Amino acid sequence: MTLGEIRSRIDAIDSQLLELLNQRADLVHDVGLVKKRDGVSIYAPEREEQLLRSLVERNKGRLPATAVRAIYREIMSASFALEKGLTIAYLGPIATWSHQAAREKFGASVDYAPQSSIAEVFNVVARGQADYGVVPIENSTEGAVTYTLDQFVDSELRVCAQFLLKIENNLLSKIPREEIKVAYSHPQVIGQCRQWLRHNLPNVDLIEVSSTTRAAELAAKEPNSAAIAGRMAAEVYGLNVLDASIQDSPNNTTRFLIISPNGCPATGDDKTSLMFSVQDKPGALFSALAPFKDLRINMSKIESRPSKRKAWEYFFFVDIDGHADDAPLVKALAELQKHCSFVKILGSYPKSAVP
Repeated sequence: MTLGEIRSRIDAIDSQLLELLNQRADLVHDVGLVKKRDGVSIYAPEREEQLLRSLVERNKGRLPATAVRAIYREIMSASFALEKGLTIAYLGPIATWSHQAAREKFGASVDYAPQSSIAEVFNVVARGQADYGVVPIENSTEGAVTYTLDQFVDSELRVCAQFLLKIENNLLSKIPREEIKVAYSHPQVIGQCRQWLRHNLPNVDLIEVSSTTRAAELAAKEPNSAAIAGRMAAEVYGLNVLDASIQDSPNNTTRFLIISPNGCPATGDDKTSLMFSVQDKPGALFSALAPFKDLRINMSKIESRPSKRKAWEYFFFVDIDGHADDAPLVKALAELQKHCSFVKILGSYPKSAVP
C-alpha cells in the first residue's frame, strides 16, 4: 500500500469519526436536557470512571490505556461544554501544577478560574461561583498539604473524585543551555532538582521566586535566563523544553482532590475520606481504629492536625477502601462514632486516579 493510499484511508476514517462524534454530541445534548429537567449535576464522576474502565477493558488495539483515557477525557470535556459551561477553580496562577491537574482531569473545553489560595478555591465553589474545585492533598515526597486538610474542618463541600499527577520539572528557555546564566524557580522545585542542577548547570545562578509560573514569566522576557517548571508553563510563555523531567526523584507525584457540593454514588471500586476527633481518654485512638481492622477494611492513609479549637485536641484524617454506603463501612463508621467526639465523612469517590 502506498503512502497516498494509507492517507486516503485515514481521511475516510476521520470523516466517519467526525460524523460519529457529532451523533454523540446530539445524544449528549439530550442528556443535558434530561439532567436539567431532573435537577441532576452535569458532571458525574462515577459515570466518567465506569465509562473509562469499560473503554480500557474493550480496547483491543494499539492504543495504550493512557491514550484511550486521554482521548475520551477531551471528548467528555467537549460534552460538558455542550451540556453546561463548567467552571473549575484551582490554586493559581495559571500554569501551576494545580492548573495542569485540573486541565488533565476536565479537559480543554471547560472554563478555569485561578484562585489566590486553597481557601479561596473552597470559597468560590461553596458560593456557587465555580462548579468544582481542584486542590492538592498530598505529595509523594513532601507529604500532606496541611492547608487543604484544614479547610475541610469547617467546609460542607464533599470530595467527589481524585487525580494523581506525576510532577515533572523541566528546564525551559528561549536560548540554548550553554547561554543560560540565571535560572528561576520556586525554592521547593530547586530543591527537588538540586543534583541535576549541580551536575548540568554548575555555573548558573539559581534564583528563588514565588512560583514556577513567575519563573517562566521571567525566563520569557529576561536575557540569558531559564525557568524550572512544568510543560504547561512552556506552552503559556512560549518557552522551549531544553531538558525534560530533571527532578532528582523519578516518582514525585501529587494527589489532587475534586471538591463540590455533591457526593458521588458507589462505583464498586471506591475510596472514602473522613476526619474524626477521639475522646480524651486512654486507648481512644486504638479503640476507634479497631473496627476497621476487625472488618478487614484497608486504611491507606492517616494524618493528624491540631484542631485549633482546643489545646492538644487533634483531628485525624483517614482514607479507607470502599464507599460510605457499603455495608461493612456503615458498620465500621457506626463503631467509630462510639469512640469519637466528632466524625465527618469528607466524601466517597472512585479509587482510580490515573490520567
